[in-house]
Amino acid sequence: MTHSNSYGIPKDSIITIAGMVGVGKSTMTRTLAQRLNFQTSFEKVDNNPYLDKFYSDFKRWSFHLQIFFLAERFKEQKRMFEYGGGFIQDRSIYEDTGIFARMHYERGTMSKTDYETYTNLFEAMVMTPYFPHPDLLIYLEGSFEDIVERINQRGRPMEQQTSMEYWKEMHDRYTKWINEFNACPVMRLNIRDYDLINDESSIEPILERMGYYIQKARSKK
Repeated sequence: MTHSNSYGIPKDSIITIAGMVGVGKSTMTRTLAQRLNFQTSFEKVDNNPYLDKFYSDFKRWSFHLQIFFLAERFKEQKRMFEYGGGFIQDRSIYEDTGIFARMHYERGTMSKTDYETYTNLFEAMVMTPYFPHPDLLIYLEGSFEDIVERINQRGRPMEQQTSMEYWKEMHDRYTKWINEFNACPVMRLNIRDYDLINDESSIEPILERMGYYIQKARSKK
């Protein structure tokens, strides 16, 4: 029998935080992991050898970046499987393929051959036993204006130099993607409805909702 905490969230749960660049996934990941005493799985950004190059030349580096993220994400999937769950994950592998790789292929900044190679690798990984689907995907959403404000506040030079047109297309693609996503249960949160930086107690109703969603999903299995 799997033990749960007071929120009804089983201690072997895998919870993924999804949403557009700058929406606050890392802050949510850290806060939830601390409150639930879960492990974290963060996207590798600081030591990513392709990220700066990618923002300066999408066409040359989009495939390299996506393959790097895919490999790192799969290593994390394997780690979560071997550890036995109890993880909060910053960004899902589904976003890599459903948003970023597809966006660059359709924009012409990733070739058809590269996109097919990437997609074949992703599908092969999904078929392995090391690929646990999340118990819950928490989708952080907000208006385009709110998210751009957060990107500007974060102040990463590579993001500051990226056009508004690029961010708007990404925002639109995220909206379409989440409305069609069905790989696991989804809980949507508007970033205006909580403030984890200035009000730690705003995590409480989020934790209660998470327990409800996960228990509801597990009761159907």
